[in-house]
Amino acid sequence: MFDRSAEEHDAIRTEVRRICDKYGNEYWRGLEPNRYPEEFVSELTTQGWLGVLIPEEFGGGGLSLGGASVILEEISASGGNPSACHAQMYVMGTVLRHGSEEQKQKYLPQVADGRKRLQAFGVTEPQAGSNTTAIRTKAERDGDIYRVNGQKIWTSRAEYSDLMVLLARTTPAEEVENRLDGLSVFLIEMRKDDGSLIDGLTINPIETMMNHNSTEVFFDDVEIPADSLVGVEGQGFRQILDGMNAERILIAAECIGDGRFFLERASEYAREREVFGRPIGQNQGVQFPLAKAHIQVEAADLMRWKAADLFDSGASCGVEANMAKLLASEASWAAGNAALDTHGGFGFAAEYDIERKLRETRLYQVAPINNNLILAFVGQKCLGLPKSY
Repeated sequence: MFDRSAEEHDAIRTEVRRICDKYGNEYWRGLEPNRYPEEFVSELTTQGWLGVLIPEEFGGGGLSLGGASVILEEISASGGNPSACHAQMYVMGTVLRHGSEEQKQKYLPQVADGRKRLQAFGVTEPQAGSNTTAIRTKAERDGDIYRVNGQKIWTSRAEYSDLMVLLARTTPAEEVENRLDGLSVFLIEMRKDDGSLIDGLTINPIETMMNHNSTEVFFDDVEIPADSLVGVEGQGFRQILDGMNAERILIAAECIGDGRFFLERASEYAREREVFGRPIGQNQGVQFPLAKAHIQVEAADLMRWKAADLFDSGASCGVEANMAKLLASEASWAAGNAALDTHGGFGFAAEYDIERKLRETRLYQVAPINNNLILAFVGQKCLGLPKSY
């Protein structure tokens, strides 16, 4: 297993960058507006990088979440878009900690070697938004099956997934005393043996300003086996938090990688571009925003590692994971804007990749959770302030 030493992480970065260099910025530009990076994902899978969080006994790499975050950071820093890779990592938090031994034995080896992809995380709904406890999708027990009815939205990459981690209500909201109760997690097979979707499942793509392969998913009397249940029925909200905290930490790492990309590109351009007989990087109006963004990225990186270390030790990390995501998303946005200003008009040209990466990194101020909700969470949990929502 890799640890946090610079040597081990440098080894990860070197190997991941070797793959990324085969898929340069021209490759990512060519995927616009919404083509899935099938070739890139397949090679990462074949090389074992998308199964790193799966324990070695199930054919995975047995890597820590911190180590996994380095992979996504390096993809971002290379100019790539790791959104097609991260879900298979962060949903592992829920499956590994709460899945049954039978579920792990059945699915994890297939995910590790690429026979099945676990890309879909079915949580968000149109009416509920960030209020996860208000979801309406129902899973009703009927003998040895559950019948699922409802709708999910922003379930990215569902079109390219074989498995889904699904959060659904198994007890009506009016029948539970605690709003966190009555929700359950399921690990469901989305496809039949011929690759077509299971009966009653419909997936519609959603066009967005960045290539994220977003979809909405409809469940119309979808029948799933009772043994699809992950963990304890009715305790799903608490179980899904392991996946959500991992998601926030991994997204923070991606944003840190984005920040590195912007700052490396902008600094190089600022050193070489001359206007009025001098490099533009000599001007404080160019230099200072880049320096400030660098400081923000470095500070966010420290919080990323604090959160990752807590997660990997099994300790509570909700506050730290959320703070890491907020700091990193704001740092990458600052770096992106500074890079755009540095490049001037060329920053809007597709061939420089600044505008593409800026669109990609902007998402993370509102997803997977809005930064305003993080501020409300921290105000309540850390400062003892009244709950604002």
